[in-house]
Amino acid sequence: MAQNTPESAELEQLLRTGPFHLALRSALTARGLALHRVQHKLAQRGIRVGVTSLSYWQQGARRPQRPESLRAVRALEEVLDLPARSLHRLLVPEGGARQEAERPVARSYRTLVEPAEALRQLFAELETPADDGLHTVGHHERVRIGPGRELSERESLQVVRAHRDGVDRYVAIHRGEAGCDPSRVTVRAAENCRLGRVRGDATTGVVVAELLFDARLRAGDTHVFGYAFEDGSGGPSSEYLRGFRFAGGQYVLQVRFDETALPVRCRRFTQVSAGAPRSGREELTLNGRHRAVHLVEQGVRPGILGIGWDWG
Repeated sequence: MAQNTPESAELEQLLRTGPFHLALRSALTARGLALHRVQHKLAQRGIRVGVTSLSYWQQGARRPQRPESLRAVRALEEVLDLPARSLHRLLVPEGGARQEAERPVARSYRTLVEPAEALRQLFAELETPADDGLHTVGHHERVRIGPGRELSERESLQVVRAHRDGVDRYVAIHRGEAGCDPSRVTVRAAENCRLGRVRGDATTGVVVAELLFDARLRAGDTHVFGYAFEDGSGGPSSEYLRGFRFAGGQYVLQVRFDETALPVRCRRFTQVSAGAPRSGREELTLNGRHRAVHLVEQGVRPGILGIGWDWG
C-alpha cells in the first residue's frame, strides 16, 4: 500500500470493511493489472483460476468458498501486493467461522415505482416482506416491441445473492403500458425456478409473480434463474425502465423492435426516483441488422435506468 492516492485510500478502506468483491476490484484497479495477467501470475505460483471466475469474483456474481478458491485468494494477496489475509478475512473471519453475507443498503420500492400503493397491496397478498432477503448482482433483460408498437414480451436472466438464510423465492414485477389488462399477461418461468402465485392490478397494469426456487438459499449463496412476461395488451410503448433498490452488479438491457415499427430516435436515461427529472441522457444507435438498441451498466446505483424512443 505504498502510494498515498485516492485509489489507495479507497482500497485501504475496503480491505478493512469489505465487501470482498469491491475490495478485489479496487485492488485490481490500483495495481493496473488485467485479469489475464493476474491469471498468468497465479499460474506461476501453481494456482489455476479461470479469467471468468476472477471476473465473477470482482463483480460479486460468485463468492470464493471452496478450499482451492480460498487458496487462490491468498495467492491473489501476493500478486496484488496486499497485506497477508487482507482479502481472505473478508471471506473467512478470524477463527474460521463462515461470514454472514453483508446486507446492502436498500431503497424503498415506493421511491422507484409510481403506482406504489398498488404494488404494496399486491405484495401484501403474496405475503412478501419489505426485505425479501435477495439483492441482484447481475441482470440481462431483453424487451421486444411488436408491430403495433406494443411491449409484447420481456425476458430476464437474473443472478441474485441471498443476504439472509432461508430464501426460496423471488417476486418479479411487471408494469404494462396504458390499457394493460393483467388477465392477458402471461408469466413464464424458465430455468432454475417454478411459477407460484400471480397477482395483478387492473387500474395500474401492474403484475407481480412469485418465482419459486427448488432449494433454500443460505446467506452468501447465489442463484441464477430466468423468467419472462408476455404482454401485448397495452397501448404503444415509448420507453422501458427498471428501478434498482441496491447498488452494485451489472445490468444489460436490450430493446428489439419489429421490422415494421422502427423508432426514429433512441436514448438512455437515468432518474433518482420516480417522478424526478431525468438526466444522464445519451443517444443510442439502432442496430440495423438486429433492429435493437442496448445499454450496459457495470455497477448500477440505486434509482432508475432505462431506454426511451421516439416514433416520429
